[in-house]
Amino acid sequence: MKLPFPDWCLVTPIKVYAEVPGEDGVTNTLIFDGKCNFSERSRTTLNEQKQVVELTGKALFKDDIYPGQPIKGYVIVDGIKRSIYRSRKPRNPDGTIYSTELDLM
Repeated sequence: MKLPFPDWCLVTPIKVYAEVPGEDGVTNTLIFDGKCNFSERSRTTLNEQKQVVELTGKALFKDDIYPGQPIKGYVIVDGIKRSIYRSRKPRNPDGTIYSTELDLM
């Protein structure tokens, strides 16, 4: 069973770049250029070293924008570059990816 995704909420243009390790170091590759649901909300959280990190927004995409890979890199929203802090991929009851969520710093 696949849950319906509300396409009408995808209104903010965004570009997502992933850091891909290679022979010559890390390269930034454009993996998504389209629209998302972006909420600009500031909140704080603790990272693995118990340091305070301020998150500045959250981006929500339909389906899996980078299949089979964890997303590390940055996004450009409204001309502002933001780093990706965490990514999540919640699943449908049948096991397929429902959406991709990126927490931004």
